[in-house]
Amino acid sequence: MATFSQSTMDKGSDSFTDFCCSSCLEHKIDQWADFYCNNCQKFYCAKCINPHGQLFGKHVTYGRGDTSKWPVIKEVEDFLRKCDLHGEEDLKMFCNDHSQLCCTNCAFLNHRQCAKVTLMSESVKGPPPDLQKVSKKIQTILETLKKLENNWNTNMQSLQVSYNKQLHEIHQTRKKINTMLDEIEKTTVKELDAEMTTLKASLKTDLDNCSKLKNELKHLSDAIHDIVDKSKAELSFIASWKCQEKIRQSESYLSENAVQAERLLTFQADIDIEQFIAKLSGLGRIVLSYADHVFTVQGKSEYNVIIPRDCSSSCAIIAICVLSNDQILLADNFNCCVKLLDQQYQVIGHCDLSAHPNDICQITPSKVAVTMDKDTTNEIQFVSVNGGRLVKGRKLQFQHTCGGIAHDQKDLYLTTGTALYKYSMNGDLLTTLHADTSGNNTVSTCAASPTGDKIFVTNCDHDKVLTLARDGSILCTFTDPDLKGPLGIHVTAQGQVLVCGRDSHTLLQLDGEGRKKLSTLATSSDGLRYPFSVCYNRSTASIIVGQYETDKILVFKVQ
Repeated sequence: MATFSQSTMDKGSDSFTDFCCSSCLEHKIDQWADFYCNNCQKFYCAKCINPHGQLFGKHVTYGRGDTSKWPVIKEVEDFLRKCDLHGEEDLKMFCNDHSQLCCTNCAFLNHRQCAKVTLMSESVKGPPPDLQKVSKKIQTILETLKKLENNWNTNMQSLQVSYNKQLHEIHQTRKKINTMLDEIEKTTVKELDAEMTTLKASLKTDLDNCSKLKNELKHLSDAIHDIVDKSKAELSFIASWKCQEKIRQSESYLSENAVQAERLLTFQADIDIEQFIAKLSGLGRIVLSYADHVFTVQGKSEYNVIIPRDCSSSCAIIAICVLSNDQILLADNFNCCVKLLDQQYQVIGHCDLSAHPNDICQITPSKVAVTMDKDTTNEIQFVSVNGGRLVKGRKLQFQHTCGGIAHDQKDLYLTTGTALYKYSMNGDLLTTLHADTSGNNTVSTCAASPTGDKIFVTNCDHDKVLTLARDGSILCTFTDPDLKGPLGIHVTAQGQVLVCGRDSHTLLQLDGEGRKKLSTLATSSDGLRYPFSVCYNRSTASIIVGQYETDKILVFKVQ
């Protein structure tokens, strides 16, 4: 009888081990076989085949070049014949009604009412299954699973990096305030740790499931490889059905996990913490970030935002801001005002400005800054929302054009058309971060990432979006045929980047780094006409788009 290795499939193994030399095993030596003797039904290594040949010169032996004439490894046969539901039972029947392999327990428990349960010897009649084709399909799925497994591993590492980074931000914020925040700090870190534990457990489950499926497919693939040329009808039949079932499970699993949004943690400090410390229970929020989660548009609505006091018959909604209490502010360039909308997108208040607004950004939960530009007027007007009314506050004046504006903790970012400046909240120039004098509108608008480590800048003249580091160095430059004349740009609290193509009449979503396009969310066929501004309303899961020379805003419902 043929002698096999002691353990063809160790627990956790990815493959089958080879035959061992029968003579060597008798001396308790593990040595892979190089030859098989059909007469002796034994295996021999290169050393032992010589004395065998001298004793049995007429015996027919097959080397590794003729492995198709070697027997199927016993453990491989046992593995394939074993019932997946009843591990100690062999598969002996096939149910044609359910297209399932069955052991006697399966047939008795689950297929007693079936009319077409036949013995395996009867089922294998007919053309043999194409195991080569099945094997190729398994290899394709294994490659995809490996990529998915790598993504889970990468996400686990990036999650840890984001955890460390946000923990550092928590401690940095903590140092700016007094000892009253000891208990608040503990509460916030505890929330972070709890979120981290949950996410790591979730990712570990995903990773384990992926690895398990990959190992099962690999075992089946190796088994097929061992029997593919050995004319074992029953084994081939069993292997084919096992593989098809596992392929079905794998394809279903891959379909469910086709989009892998990277999960990150983000800490968002409350900028008013020193004023409202007595009311706070934490330093900020721990946010699960899906920076590369692609929005899917579910529907569109239009809302009229023209009001009786408007001097123009249409609007130019050049900027949009959604406040923490879900109230919406629109900067109307044509009508020199800021309009306040409720959650149903109805105009419930307005504030007249002394010049045409160019952009708007949130400073506190109830305060915004509006850039204005007209003749010799170059200003930032601060506006607060108080009891449903818009109240103008202080102004900052500048010697250059005030275009786009963004706010990051204690600093303001201001574009002039050809440069990006960083100012203090008092209007003191801190530094010039970026400049481009190759056109008149090369530094158009800007937006800061939630963590403040990146600033996104649109270049309307050259159809580009730049991603800058905090020091102004260019991290990457994005261009795309679907993006012409980019103006409005917005970064959500989760890090998703939205940008309007004014001249291409498009709305794009970029990845969290600003390196690639994730989706073209809307085009002119969806009603876009010279989109100038965009903002995401998290509470309603909607993207609001402002346009040029129209009396309506567009609201896209997304998920």
